[in-house]
Amino acid sequence: MAIEVKLPEIGPDIESGDVLDILVSEGDVIKKDQDIVELETDKATMNVPSSHAGKVVKIHVAKGDSVPVGGVIITIEPEGGGGEAKAPAKKDQGKKEEPKKEAPKAAPEKKAPAKAESKPAPKQEELPTRATSTAPRGPVDPSRAPASASSDADDSGLAVGDQPFPIEEDEQGQDGAQIPAGPGVRRLAREVGVDLKNVRGSGQGGRISREDVIASLRQASQAAPAAKSPQRGSSPAPERTVEAPGELSQDAYGPVRVEKMSRIRKTIAARMHDSWSSVPRVTNFDDADITELEKIRQSSKDDYAAKGIKLTTMPFVIKAVAMALRNHPAINASIDGANEQIVYKEYVSIGIAVDTDRGLVVPSLRFADQLSIPEIARKLSGIADAARTNAFSTEDLRGSTFTISNLGAIGGTYSTPIVNVPEVAILLIGRSRKLPVVMKDDSIAARLMMPLSISYDHRLVDGGKAARFLNDVIGFLEAPGRLLLAP
Repeated sequence: MAIEVKLPEIGPDIESGDVLDILVSEGDVIKKDQDIVELETDKATMNVPSSHAGKVVKIHVAKGDSVPVGGVIITIEPEGGGGEAKAPAKKDQGKKEEPKKEAPKAAPEKKAPAKAESKPAPKQEELPTRATSTAPRGPVDPSRAPASASSDADDSGLAVGDQPFPIEEDEQGQDGAQIPAGPGVRRLAREVGVDLKNVRGSGQGGRISREDVIASLRQASQAAPAAKSPQRGSSPAPERTVEAPGELSQDAYGPVRVEKMSRIRKTIAARMHDSWSSVPRVTNFDDADITELEKIRQSSKDDYAAKGIKLTTMPFVIKAVAMALRNHPAINASIDGANEQIVYKEYVSIGIAVDTDRGLVVPSLRFADQLSIPEIARKLSGIADAARTNAFSTEDLRGSTFTISNLGAIGGTYSTPIVNVPEVAILLIGRSRKLPVVMKDDSIAARLMMPLSISYDHRLVDGGKAARFLNDVIGFLEAPGRLLLAP
């Protein structure tokens, strides 16, 4: 009897998800809890496992489809469900077994003539001996599977199930073999215009990682200027090193590319519109002299590196903000407009804005005021990796009381960040640079100055409150010993 595998409840307030990739094909024999589709919800991606084992007889969704909770994803025929029950009731076993052996072979032949003809047999043979990966991240254990099956974890860090990914014509090499790359890597390559056929994978068995794609893009970018030479006449369409995503189309003035807005981008757009239309925002700008802090960081970073901790300036900023929030409850609050209340948070959790290839996400560093600098540095590294590899859940994006955005990692000085509602303030860090500063004794010295921009909800936070809070943050950064001694 056929069984419909439906999209289960995937989190509070989540009613649907968009299909990013389909990880099985019709005719495949799958196990219970094997991943069948890669799904994108508001700001997280996840793999949906099968609730039953059996043979996939129909796939009801396609890439780009929006699937509601309870919607049918695939239909499967349980293993031994129909055939084995009929065998004892009718003719002798000898005759009955022959059709059984032929039936599985017929289904794959229908599904994939020519190049995919030989794929179903190895899948069925490998399935009983391979363990399904349920860990969201982590390295592949070579002892679990043969070298040819070492792709249990996608390069993005997400578990992607045991079966090879369905591939398209352009995802095969020149010899017709499947290009070893996960769906996250393929999507990144399409977005930045890199042809995976020309990328050499550095992973086991030649598997292509995100870093390989980025390295190929950089190599092409460096080679492009050297390859360019002056040509006679003007060129209406100059060569581009990075191709825009989307499908080629045409508007009234020339060629364009059209891409469907992703669920993450739609969520970001809705949140930004909500913030812009509901929050009367004001931004204060200032600088912090981090000369002494940088000396401490430089003298300590090798010791931290020996312990596997990358010590950047960011952990000091997070600690400074967390300590200052303790003394400024109006900054560590939210407005409950429906009940006309102000909610002052007794905990301090810092949202860290992370720039990813899918958009800006803001995971929460919980109870940051109770963490030491090394603890913050270690957790910060894990948060950034999880955000960039999409190995996080929607719950990881909730519960922050204040947000920090680090523009300095890319460049720029000051900006006017958008408040991350329902929070009431956000701090943006610019790139630190040396400036001539007049010291207390009227001498002029070159000091390393960090630009700071704080935007705040003027319904609750007045200019004076924001300035006093920012002064406290600057005070901690300019006297880093206070941070190192803080509990």
